[in-house]
Amino acid sequence: MHFAYNIGIRLSLDEVSLSKGELYTFLTNKDGKGKKGTLVSCTKGTLSKDIIQTIKKIPQEQRDLVEEVTIDMARNMESAVKGCFPNAKIVTDRFHVVKLVLDALQHIRVSHRWIAIDAENEAIKVAKERGEKYVPEHFENEDSPKQLLARSRYILAKKRKDWTPTQIERAAILFREYPILEQAYNHTLHFRSIYEATTKEKAAEQLEVWNQKNTELNLTKFNTAANTIKYNKENILNFFENRSTNASAESFNSKIKLFRANLRGVSDTDFFLFRLSKLFA
Repeated sequence: MHFAYNIGIRLSLDEVSLSKGELYTFLTNKDGKGKKGTLVSCTKGTLSKDIIQTIKKIPQEQRDLVEEVTIDMARNMESAVKGCFPNAKIVTDRFHVVKLVLDALQHIRVSHRWIAIDAENEAIKVAKERGEKYVPEHFENEDSPKQLLARSRYILAKKRKDWTPTQIERAAILFREYPILEQAYNHTLHFRSIYEATTKEKAAEQLEVWNQKNTELNLTKFNTAANTIKYNKENILNFFENRSTNASAESFNSKIKLFRANLRGVSDTDFFLFRLSKLFA
């Protein structure tokens, strides 16, 4: 379904699950602010050809007026935007880019946690063979190595200024025992600071510095993130023109999920979409 009269110059494209993991792709108008006039189109599935087919039902002259579309890092979304909005700049959502780098950091933490778990299991096995009682290793805050690494998940996701006193103590132990995690954490903070740049040119320079630093540090877990960022560089840097994000689309998705939860699931998808159109179109 599509609602050509709701189209605007700034749009968002994102997918959401309605029932049993079945995905639908929604095109929304940022100026609708999650109320009536927000929903521009809805497509079953995430195939770019299906999304294009739905959106192209909107007259070309209206689609030509679109100046900007924010998306996540999915290639199918990018293809759909290019196929439907020839004059629009594509903006890769800031949250998804930062999350990609944060995931690389957490990957390093999880890798060390599995090593700690294996080491503890081996120590327990040896203690049993000797007929001794196993006494786990503990740090000064009474965390064992595997507990330290598990409980540091949210510490690594936050900036230092947001740490509580307990988290400051835990972080000090974590970085002392696992220096590579401190390196990776600082590297992640460096990337997040790029989004504080005031111009597209400055952001491009800082991104280049970050990529060079990534090569020097040789943190292999960041290579996938760095390559993905490289391939999406133009769309990522478009953010710095208007600082647009996909927050409006995520907010719209949250409303759909809340609506779905209040109804205790979706038993009739067509009727559910009809109700969505009445509320948001």
